[in-house]
Amino acid sequence: MTTIAVVTAGLSQPSSTRLLADKLSAAVSSVLPDVRIEVIELRDLAVDVTKNMLTGFPSPALRTAIDTVTSADGLIAVTPVFTASYSGLFKSFFDVLDQKALDGKPVLIGATGGTERHSLVLDFALRPLFAYLRAEPVATAVYAASSDWASPGDLDTRASRAGREFAARLSSEGTATAPDSGFVPFEQLLRAGE
Repeated sequence: MTTIAVVTAGLSQPSSTRLLADKLSAAVSSVLPDVRIEVIELRDLAVDVTKNMLTGFPSPALRTAIDTVTSADGLIAVTPVFTASYSGLFKSFFDVLDQKALDGKPVLIGATGGTERHSLVLDFALRPLFAYLRAEPVATAVYAASSDWASPGDLDTRASRAGREFAARLSSEGTATAPDSGFVPFEQLLRAGE
């Protein structure tokens, strides 16, 4: 069975960020019927994430969330847009992960915001974050502005396309680990020269 971790960083309840995460999960489930979806609401872990950043030690609830993300076959990550980028809570959660935890993991990214003007957050903030973490975002990312919820036809089309791409990546790989690329970290090269 394929496992997908869904990280959603919406702060309100109900949250348009969670609604988009659910829409993306449903789009993937419609193509991959044998899939287990595990949702992580970061708002419930906000204090734990902050304490982990200060102490370096995750609480049991945060450890469970981290393990869920790192052991999943794929990741759906959705954030609200704050000041033209992802939310601080969203970034802080990914900051507490081991830097190699997402190596080669397929990721479907999404974001929500008040206006369409913030849609570039997908390519100018989220893609670079996941590239740094060596994850593999699928080509189609989904942004939902407030106006998209009034008549969601186009949003449904975009979510469906992204879900199909993500499902295809998951089913073609079978696992979330990338083949060894031969990459040697700089620190290891320095130690070898000693």
